Amino acid sequence: MALLRPAAALVAVALLAAGCGRDSGDDPGKRERPAIGVKGDQKKAAQDLGFPTFATKNTTRIGGADPVADAAGAARAVYSATSRVTRPRAVVLADVADWRGAIAASVLMSSPVRAPILFSQDGKLPSATTDALNALDPSGSKQAGGAQVVRVGDVPQVEGRRTTDLRGQDPFALARAIDAFQAAARGTTSDRVIVASADEPAFAMPAAGWAAKAGDPVLFTRRDALPRDTSAAIAAHQQPKIYVLGPPSAVSDKVVSALKRLGTVQRIAGSDPVRNAIAFARFLDGPFGWGIVDPGHGFVFANTDRPADAAAAAPLSAAGQYGPLLLTDDAGSLPDPLQGFLLDVQPGYTRDPVRGVYNHGWIIGDESAITTGVQSQIDALLEIVPANERGREDQAP
Repeated sequence: MALLRPAAALVAVALLAAGCGRDSGDDPGKRERPAIGVKGDQKKAAQDLGFPTFATKNTTRIGGADPVADAAGAARAVYSATSRVTRPRAVVLADVADWRGAIAASVLMSSPVRAPILFSQDGKLPSATTDALNALDPSGSKQAGGAQVVRVGDVPQVEGRRTTDLRGQDPFALARAIDAFQAAARGTTSDRVIVASADEPAFAMPAAGWAAKAGDPVLFTRRDALPRDTSAAIAAHQQPKIYVLGPPSAVSDKVVSALKRLGTVQRIAGSDPVRNAIAFARFLDGPFGWGIVDPGHGFVFANTDRPADAAAAAPLSAAGQYGPLLLTDDAGSLPDPLQGFLLDVQPGYTRDPVRGVYNHGWIIGDESAITTGVQSQIDALLEIVPANERGREDQAP
């Protein structure tokens, strides 16, 4: 395979944090909003907040140094908050150290609550979270009891906001509480659930985007034992379709056998996290699954080393160019299976590209997660090309 050159230029888009707050008495629809610029400290401030800072023709990067910043950036990308209509009704506040709680809470981005996630860290609200919360200024969700902030797990109080709390003594109980809350908000339980590993985060990560898009809950299991809270949560769905995400090395056949007493079970699996995410992206069973086997889709790209990024990026799978989370396990190299999948779904045209379909990718994290060179390679693989060139590994823009 020929090496792909980095894009000739990356477009810097800096959304400034200045003016995001609200003075008492301000009309929330008329307050000052972030300006756009690319200079010095202003650009750095935007990068620290995780706002989209680099774009190629087919990709946009939310370049946070950590999931805290990425969550703030993704929330702001989905909710511009320039008016009441473009503000979220609620946001989720989760602990960045608890990837299980965060992935389970991704379901709250689905209808009807539509709450993006923000993160606390070490029992405090980081500046990126505080700034994003002030800018988003959630209006309050009727389905969440009027709450502006849904506090998931052990997180700090949020002064001046109406809150509701979801707690659990362990990841299984917390996921069950989130599921029950979502069912109450919807007025009904889902007839589909995802069961993922509580011990292998990279295999569980793709569940976050689907939960945010479809509203199907994510529940967790040990490799060889189905926890009581998970079993009880599934039982409340009354014989649902159960989708086990991950291979037997993550969720054993013993657990699958136990799940069959609670509903019909299908396993979606790849031998490693990269292939597992691709398998989920391709999977389709009636209304469940992305079913992506052709061009014309959005994609989200994250690194397996940052599992909380799955929840941070989940809103991007549930808005705009809805699409699955795909994974890399190497910041500086695009895995062969992922490259092959992108070649399979690369757009092509016969006469006029204007009449074609297009792919777009969100790149999650800074250079330590996915380098600019890899972003450039993804950009080339997402590019629409003449039909006779579609699927070639050596094309470059």
